[in-house]
Amino acid sequence: MTGTDNTTIIRVMLVDDHELIRHGLARAFEREPVMEIVAQAGSVVQALAAWEEHRPDVVVTDLQLPDGTGFDIIRAVRQQSETTGLVMLTMHSGDEQIFTAMEAGASAFVGKDAPSGDVVGAARHAHVSPRTFMCTGLAAAMLRRASDDRPRLSEREQEVLELLADGLGTGAIAGKLYMSESTAKTHIARIYQKLGATNRAQALVTAMRLGMLSAVQPH
Repeated sequence: MTGTDNTTIIRVMLVDDHELIRHGLARAFEREPVMEIVAQAGSVVQALAAWEEHRPDVVVTDLQLPDGTGFDIIRAVRQQSETTGLVMLTMHSGDEQIFTAMEAGASAFVGKDAPSGDVVGAARHAHVSPRTFMCTGLAAAMLRRASDDRPRLSEREQEVLELLADGLGTGAIAGKLYMSESTAKTHIARIYQKLGATNRAQALVTAMRLGMLSAVQPH
């Protein structure tokens, strides 16, 4: 799509379960003559349905959603499209979230405390270079990871750990992550082994002490 001056219009979808935040972001984008909000969503299911219907150029999504996470959206869209820009916008800007976003295929990672202009800039970057990850905290996070001797959890194990912290049992975790109960049990066993724990309580205490549960800690 192009504007009257032959400028390419960047079609954007906003995903956040807080309507006021979506509207605020929409106003910021609408001030840009080359940006057009074509869809808004408040959940993973709504977002994926809207993406299929509208096929926006850029998706800007929150991390925590009622029925999953922005990572679920990023992975699902990236599996189908290498050219869609994917921006993670979140209050939870710990190292693990940055690396998970990058590994999931995000184009950019922006904290919710950033100026709205930074979000619009990230969307522009995502449109131009969807497979180049942009994050102001990435270099520092990589330095910390290089000097960090904490146990390394896989991306899936980290998701399981966070659901354990939310109080979910094995069956509920399996359903939430679309895996069998035996697979969920295997992940939990590996988490316990890596953290030197014999039960959930020990694992969570160790994980919190090591800063591995920043996504569920108050900020």
